[in-house]
Amino acid sequence: MVAAVVAVIAVLAAVACAPQQEGRIGGDGPAIPGLAGVPPMGWNSWNTFGCRITEQIIRAQADALVSSGLRDAGYKYVIVDDCWAAPQRDASGRLQADPVRFPSGMAALGDYLHQRGLLFGIYSGARDKTCTQFQGTYPGATGSGGHEAIDAQTFAGWGVDYLKYDWCSSDTSHDDQVASFTAMRNALRDTDRRIVFAINPNSGVAGSVPGAEFDWGGTATTTRVTNDVTPAWSTANGSSGYQGIVNIVDAAGPLTARVKPGSFIDPDMLVVGSTGLTPAQQRTQISMWSMMAAPLIAGNDLTNMSQQTLDTLRNAAIIAIDQDSRVVAGAMVDDDPEVWSRAIGEKGLVISLTNRADHARTLSVSLGSIGLVGDASVTGVDAWTGRSFTAQHGELSVPVGVHDTVVLEIR
Repeated sequence: MVAAVVAVIAVLAAVACAPQQEGRIGGDGPAIPGLAGVPPMGWNSWNTFGCRITEQIIRAQADALVSSGLRDAGYKYVIVDDCWAAPQRDASGRLQADPVRFPSGMAALGDYLHQRGLLFGIYSGARDKTCTQFQGTYPGATGSGGHEAIDAQTFAGWGVDYLKYDWCSSDTSHDDQVASFTAMRNALRDTDRRIVFAINPNSGVAGSVPGAEFDWGGTATTTRVTNDVTPAWSTANGSSGYQGIVNIVDAAGPLTARVKPGSFIDPDMLVVGSTGLTPAQQRTQISMWSMMAAPLIAGNDLTNMSQQTLDTLRNAAIIAIDQDSRVVAGAMVDDDPEVWSRAIGEKGLVISLTNRADHARTLSVSLGSIGLVGDASVTGVDAWTGRSFTAQHGELSVPVGVHDTVVLEIR
């Protein structure tokens, strides 16, 4: 069986390394060399708190990351999203924290996180405004467009480890996007600090998804390749609107060949723990994000989560797949959106089977379709339950609940 597994791994690796039609933007290699060899993991404030963030809220969420065991499971980045900044820059043109909601300042917040073994993430816009300013729901115009050098130095001085960088403009010029994102990438490189660069080229651009159309792997560490995820199984909004779990998987799936160490596609944050999803649907989200080697960025209220949410987020076997050091993202098997495979480690292989129907079903994958022709000694161990399934008559078959996903490590 080992020889057959090695053969299929070679095939998957060849697919993953296939050239992209669009061409790589901004040069080869990771955006910030030596950083984020595996997908970033952490927590972002936006899904739960939006613009209502305060210093106290961020610290409480950070403390919960530690006390819940999520930090030790790998969730280390604490990302403060939009609305942290004062509406005006200071007299020297530098960004400053909102003095009411972040009275201790951002450097002090970074120190608080670092003292707890966490990493500090922050948000900015690539144009003159952040997204909420662009939408008119937050005052000022404090985006980093035209201020890349001073803002990158400011972030580095505050101890920032991760920059979420939104386009937030109706300007659809690809050349303008390249110039803006490359300017901040270069400014971050010029600091003495290694900072994850996570971009979203899609914000405010109606009718298209530039993150999907172009490969930004030479510019950013992570690139949003979809619009926003919402806690629903599926929506009918199209690529420009909020999308459910299966919509996101279908949109991001064809792009997984772009993934490599230090360069990841981002299908948006986890909505695990959000109202609107069943436990099975939540397992499917984190399973498929792991099959795509995508960032795992939680967004729920960590101070008020159920045991089921916690168990889903910190499942060690699923996290190990996502964080596998080989960094070869998965892909569909025989163009079947319910069946994916991913190479892991030196000889490993994982298979995911997702039941998209509204009733429980038995799903199967033929050994031949994953390169294990004529080998009946194959066993798959489910990452969620630890249950083993042995191939029969050239197929692995497993019962899968409604909208659930079984993730099998092939042994």
